[in-house]
Amino acid sequence: MRDLDLTTLRLFVAVCETQNMARAGEQEHIVASAISKRLAQLEETVGTTLLERRRRGVIPTPAGEIVLAHARAMLSAADRVARDMADFGSGIRGQVRLLATVSSMAESLPDDIAAFLQMPEHRDVSVSIEESLSTEIVRSLREGSAPLGICWDAADLEGFEIRHYRSDQLAAVVPASHPLARADSCDFEETLGFDHVAMPAQTAVQTMLVRHAAILGRRIVYRAVVSTFDAALRCVRANLGIAILPAEIAQTIAPAFNVHVVPLRNDWARRRFAICCRNFSLLSPVAQLLVAHLEQRAANDIPAADIGRLSREKTSPSRKRSSRA
Repeated sequence: MRDLDLTTLRLFVAVCETQNMARAGEQEHIVASAISKRLAQLEETVGTTLLERRRRGVIPTPAGEIVLAHARAMLSAADRVARDMADFGSGIRGQVRLLATVSSMAESLPDDIAAFLQMPEHRDVSVSIEESLSTEIVRSLREGSAPLGICWDAADLEGFEIRHYRSDQLAAVVPASHPLARADSCDFEETLGFDHVAMPAQTAVQTMLVRHAAILGRRIVYRAVVSTFDAALRCVRANLGIAILPAEIAQTIAPAFNVHVVPLRNDWARRRFAICCRNFSLLSPVAQLLVAHLEQRAANDIPAADIGRLSREKTSPSRKRSSRA
């Protein structure tokens, strides 16, 4: 089969929609005889009759219905190519929809996207961010209802293309008077002797903590279950228990709550986030630019262990001086 002509396919779609070559010609600004000739060539190319001629017009044959569906898809794709290429000539335009986990939203993602949108060449770009759980992000990507997601790379990402984003470090957030508050780091097992403040059970972190406690033959005793990081810190301040949270989130507000951030030494406590989609090459140009920008910002990631250390130094100036002595 020879290459299909997009102009002929456009005329074929117009004829099928109007069911009349004369009306299609008026719509496409071409004489009916020229359309008839092009469609005869199309039928010769595909090797079958595509239109059934009737007294009051034409309708597609069963084979024509198949070609019609493909023609519409091909024309739609061609129109997207034209729009995307036009973006390069007149400045990048477009909208990107992004699903992201609670942790990434509470850490660096908003600032990274704001930096992207503040670039003069992106003044006509908008980014829509929707907060979601890792499992829901994966499901949306598989179903095709979202093009791009950021989630913990421990999620089931089989079949997706991924790019590294940032990482964080889980830490025990404890009251200033707590026995663990003086530690530079601790093992998760050390926290199991104390009451905990938990996030919702369906979150990835909570699921992981329960699993690792079970591996140790232990269980976590909860005094409170809350839905936000701020609420967890308030419970810690009130001595209801300790909370296992990302150090990057807790350290920014730990001084205000008079709590200490003690990084976990466990290998699994160092989490990596991934930018994921089904096929990066099929993303719009502006979405690909956003992905590249986020990867670049991730290159400046601060090690989470240093974040925990800096947090303790900020909340304990006397300890900072003694450590230098």
